[in-house]
Order: sequence, then C-alpha cells, then structure tokens
Amino acid sequence: MTIVEDRPAAGYEAARKAMIDSQLRTSGVNDHGVLARMAAVPREDFVPAAAKGFAYMDRAISLENGRYLAPPLVQGMMLQEARPERSDKALLVDGGSGYLAELLRPLVGSLEVISPEDAAAAAGAQGDFSLLIVDGAIEQLPDSLVSRLADDGRVVTGWVRDGITRLATGRLAAGEVALLPLAEIGIPALPEFAKPKGWSF
Repeated sequence: MTIVEDRPAAGYEAARKAMIDSQLRTSGVNDHGVLARMAAVPREDFVPAAAKGFAYMDRAISLENGRYLAPPLVQGMMLQEARPERSDKALLVDGGSGYLAELLRPLVGSLEVISPEDAAAAAGAQGDFSLLIVDGAIEQLPDSLVSRLADDGRVVTGWVRDGITRLATGRLAAGEVALLPLAEIGIPALPEFAKPKGWSF
C-alpha cells in the first residue's frame, strides 16, 4: 500500500515508482512502453482532491461522477494485452477518469474516446478501428461496439461472469467477437453493458 501523506511532487514520484516496482512488475506487467507511460502520467491528477494521497494504492478509487478509477494493475494489464502500435486506430470507452486515455494516446496513431452511455447508444455506427479498449467490466459486448471494429480488430475489456470480473481479450472474425477470459482481477463494472434481466419463476 502506498499512501502519500503530504502530497509534494517528490512524494508522488516515489509513489509512482513504488506502484511500478511493487504492483506492476511483480504481477507480470513488464512491457517497456507500458511502464514508461505509467511512470510518466501523474495518476493523482485523475482523482478527486481528497483522494490524491491514495492515487497509487492497489484499489479502485471513487470519482466525483459516480464512477471509479480502476486499480493501477488493471490499466497496466489492459495496455500490455492490447499491444498498442502507432499504426492503430483506437477506440476507448472511458471508465470516467480519463487516465487510461492519457496513457494510451501517444502509443497509437489516433484515439477516439467515448463515454459508456454513448457507446451503448450508438446503434448502427460503423467504423474501422483496429483496437477497442473498454475501461471497465461488461457483461456483454454490444453490437454497437462490434460494428465499429475493422476486420481482425482487437478488443481488450473487463468481463463480468458469474459475479466475477476478469480481464478478457478478443478479435473480430466473421462479424463476431469471442472474448477469452484471462486473469481474475477487480475491475469496476459499467452498468450500461449489463445483460437484460430475465424472468425468474
């Protein structure tokens, strides 16, 4: 656990280094580009003022908009699995903080950022994105997002199955994306992508 009590710049820099050494590297996030971005971006700038001292803790942080900033390891794992390249045209469904967008932006050729509400409502939208990242856990990947992918487009998202959140990846093939669950990890859920509740008797 890394808590910055007095909030000087040097304290945040030390906390950022501890995050990389104690949370990311020890959990298998060792991609140089990912670590460089997470070392460069001040995570404390993406949380409410009262939570800045806890920005580098291994837990989700509540945001003022009712959403959450996922633990650092979640964004590190997402970026490592995404393998972003300068040739990528990327689409990010932002979880509410803007942090993952700032990490990703210089790693891809172009980046479009949309809210979960807009992502869920964009029926019929077409696109040619080579990379889709959802900054949160979903129960289903809606057609409105699948239709925005180019052939063989990559997907990285959190996935809720049986009440457990996991990191998941997939690719668009024959008009569909089959998600492959990877590591179990705590990822804040996005209610816009919940499955409709069925009838029970």
